Amino acid sequence: MSRFSLSTASVATLLLLQLSACSKPQEAAQAAAGAPEVEVVTVQTAEIPAEVELPGRVEAYRIAEVRARVSGIVSKRLYQEGQTVKAGTPLFALNPEQLQASKLEADAELARTEANLVNANDKLQRYQALVGDQSVSQRDYRAAQAEAQLAKAEVAAAQAKLNRAKLDVAYANVTAPIDGVARRALVTEGALVGKDEATHMTTVEQINPVYVNFAQSSSEVFALRKALRDGQLKGSNGQLQIALMLPDGSTYPSAGKLSFSDVSVNQTTDSVVMRAIFDNPQQELMPGAYVRLKIRQATNPHAILIPRDALIRDQFSSRVWVVNAKQELESREVQTGAVIDKQWVIEHGLQAGEQVVVTNAATQTAGAKVTPKQVSATDNITKAVAP
Repeated sequence: MSRFSLSTASVATLLLLQLSACSKPQEAAQAAAGAPEVEVVTVQTAEIPAEVELPGRVEAYRIAEVRARVSGIVSKRLYQEGQTVKAGTPLFALNPEQLQASKLEADAELARTEANLVNANDKLQRYQALVGDQSVSQRDYRAAQAEAQLAKAEVAAAQAKLNRAKLDVAYANVTAPIDGVARRALVTEGALVGKDEATHMTTVEQINPVYVNFAQSSSEVFALRKALRDGQLKGSNGQLQIALMLPDGSTYPSAGKLSFSDVSVNQTTDSVVMRAIFDNPQQELMPGAYVRLKIRQATNPHAILIPRDALIRDQFSSRVWVVNAKQELESREVQTGAVIDKQWVIEHGLQAGEQVVVTNAATQTAGAKVTPKQVSATDNITKAVAP
């Protein structure tokens, strides 16, 4: 082989080695360019409240219908409609003339019976002195005793009649039976009340505190009890935390307390009826109004939360992108719960320690190589809600 041929081969070999050496950084660069950076959060467990939001209706703490106890003509209304009254406050006045006349008649009846009793006792005493020497027969003596007892009974009946007449005179002033707000009057001056029945004159409602009645479906109640029994949820020591949401979306300043929970399921609505009690010093809660209650029934000690933008939802499922051990994207179907502080609660589908993509989730492709960049869930939420 000639010297020229050997030198030509050496040059060719050197060129191949140089090209090979240059191609390795290019391949590495191409590989790096093919693995785009994605922001991920590492799944962690946290203790969160298990809450439910239910509709409710406000009801007065106590309701008393004010009715006429005696028959008479309404002479005057003594309160302003909507006025706050105390128990015993006069609300209406009835014409008392007929009632006072009945009282005078009862007074006279009592005086007559008392006179008869004095007469009967005097006769009994005289017969008692004479029966010993047989000046009066035993039969007449026993009759005198019976007359005295009858006169005594007539005095008691007359006294009861007088007491009833005094009560009727007092009932001419119709008063509030409880503390509360007196509603509109149902009768006017000159109306005859109590003739054949106890006429409904107005209503007094105590609205501080107030009740809020609500119901929870039996399936939710059973599921809650099962989760507590299985240890998936931790109980709240029997003290439910109940917040009331006003129609404008704000939260009522005072928390409520559960005062009643039915022991059976309503067969018509398939729900369990409950009742909460709320302080209402400013009378802000009006009976009959619809409100919403947020009830913390337990806590979930092992809850998994992910940022809201990490979830992809359609009509069939809810999914997230997970970066697996090979640095590849994997689509994972999950089961979601409530939204708490702009984070989804994941009930099934994720484990602690897994990496979930939190940005541009809708544009990712299954199996794609990525370079994960760790961010905190709080940072992601701040970006999502920033103007």
